[in-house]
Amino acid sequence: MAFENLTDRFQAVFKKMRREDRLTESNMQEALREIRIALLESDVNYKVVKAFVEDVKEKALGSAVLTRVNPSEMLIKICHDELVKLLGDDNYHLESRSGLYKIMLVGLQGTGKTTTAGKLAAYFAKKKHKKVLLVGLDVYRPAALEQLAQIADSLGVTFFGLGANAKPLEVALKAQEKARAEGYNVIIFDTAGRLQIDEPLMEELESLSKNLALDETLLLVDAMSGQDSTNVVKTFNERLHLSGVIVSKLDGDAKGGAVLSFKYLTGLPVVFTGTGEKMEDLEEFHPERLADRILGMGDVVSLVERAQEVVDEKEAERQGKKLLSGEYTLDDMLKQMKMVQKIGNMKVLSSLVPGLNRLSDEQKDKAEREMKVFETVYNSMTPYERRHPEILKFSHKNRIAKGSGLTNADINRVIRKYEQSKELVKTMKNRGGKLPPNISNLLK
Repeated sequence: MAFENLTDRFQAVFKKMRREDRLTESNMQEALREIRIALLESDVNYKVVKAFVEDVKEKALGSAVLTRVNPSEMLIKICHDELVKLLGDDNYHLESRSGLYKIMLVGLQGTGKTTTAGKLAAYFAKKKHKKVLLVGLDVYRPAALEQLAQIADSLGVTFFGLGANAKPLEVALKAQEKARAEGYNVIIFDTAGRLQIDEPLMEELESLSKNLALDETLLLVDAMSGQDSTNVVKTFNERLHLSGVIVSKLDGDAKGGAVLSFKYLTGLPVVFTGTGEKMEDLEEFHPERLADRILGMGDVVSLVERAQEVVDEKEAERQGKKLLSGEYTLDDMLKQMKMVQKIGNMKVLSSLVPGLNRLSDEQKDKAEREMKVFETVYNSMTPYERRHPEILKFSHKNRIAKGSGLTNADINRVIRKYEQSKELVKTMKNRGGKLPPNISNLLK
């Protein structure tokens, strides 16, 4: 995930500061030097880094600092406030008004624009319950229209296109007529991109913008492109008067620092971030929540929202009641594991759950492997063995190991973890039903 290294560096600075009695010129100088290096190494623009460090120093050594507060806690608060200000404390969210809400998505080729157009359609159709028309204006890239049509079909929204020989403006105007005539709420135009910015591309986009009276023009940038993306934003904004930016591939190995630079350098807000390949992996951008994640404080609100979107609430409630009754089988363990996996992989969860960010990449990978091993073992057992794993003898384990391609040691580890979980459920039941945080708790 993006920002992992930056989070680790901030955490190291705060840990050192916990040993101090108060904030002083001396210890702040060392802390700010490490923060400056961390931000620069994370691809944050040097002008932004300079402004951020100066603001933090001014606040930390100013008269408003409370001497009775722990220096580490004070520095965390100051850094958090300044990060929020840097990211844009005036949240910008897309809100479709009455009538037809028109959005044009622009960007360079290879940033995932067509997929993101689909994600936008999913956002409005599923979260906002709007009638969406997805329009293909990329008549140049081979199979671009087919790709968008397939995405629309998978989402249950309408696709509109006139083929590879049509003119983009002609397609857009006819799509607009259809949307108005048939009562669509939202129309999303997926435009063509280029490998680099050129005059024909910009002239085509300017013509579309001029003739469509758009509500939103959103630029998609790739988080992997680093500081170059800021120049892309500036160039597009000069010609098209963008309303906001969407950052894709923030779930990858990008340093992520460019996200911290957009608002300060261009005045444009980040509206969404792409956090995966699935159609639901498009998150509204919340500066405070990202600041929490960067500083290693987790993001419980986003965790709950994800749980509410992907987990069946009734099933979660049934599981909760069953656990409170003291029953706990391998079936239950698998169901709970599946609920967690729907929310995200360990890298995603570690950025959302406070404390999990301390896990190393090796520990996260191990946890992912353990879940796969559990499911493989489960699938190699008979229904009776799943309900009564206590009957498993050496011969049973041999058969399961051969059927799953694993070892007896793997089987024993799965059963041991199940027994530990079962004992925990029993203990919590005896304490009056106080269970550790799980998905059913988050949904209540």
